[in-house]
Amino acid sequence: MAGGLPRRICKETQRLQLEPVPGIHACPDDRNARYFHIEIAGPSESPYEGGIFNMELFLPEEYPMAAPKVRFLTKIYHPNIDKLGRICLDILKDKWSPALQIRTVLLSIQALLSAPNPDDPLDTNVADKWKQNEKEAVETAREWTRLFAIKESKPNCNQK
Repeated sequence: MAGGLPRRICKETQRLQLEPVPGIHACPDDRNARYFHIEIAGPSESPYEGGIFNMELFLPEEYPMAAPKVRFLTKIYHPNIDKLGRICLDILKDKWSPALQIRTVLLSIQALLSAPNPDDPLDTNVADKWKQNEKEAVETAREWTRLFAIKESKPNCNQK
């Protein structure tokens, strides 16, 4: 692990690799141990089932006093995720606590995929569609998952 990295980040990284979260693959970047490559499997019985979504997670210098910065790199149709991949999730904003960990954040994002919340949207167009015609919005989410998130590979934690 990179020298000078806070012990907490080292411990969290080690735990993520030794005790992976089901459906989530996280590995630190070789050049920056504060930057993680994340793959999250779309939860079963959700419109994202079968999809593998790439994300990036960055731990700012202030971590754990400040929340990680997380964003989807894979295009996704979701009321709480905008076109730039930013995520509307309370624990990434005003509900962040230093007691939370990377693994908690990833589990919360996984839960958000299972239960989109159009009443607290980041993408108002998607949220409006979700409220007006949920069946159609779910079908669009499934279609985007088929188009943008179906693949087989896991990120290589040893890539150079």
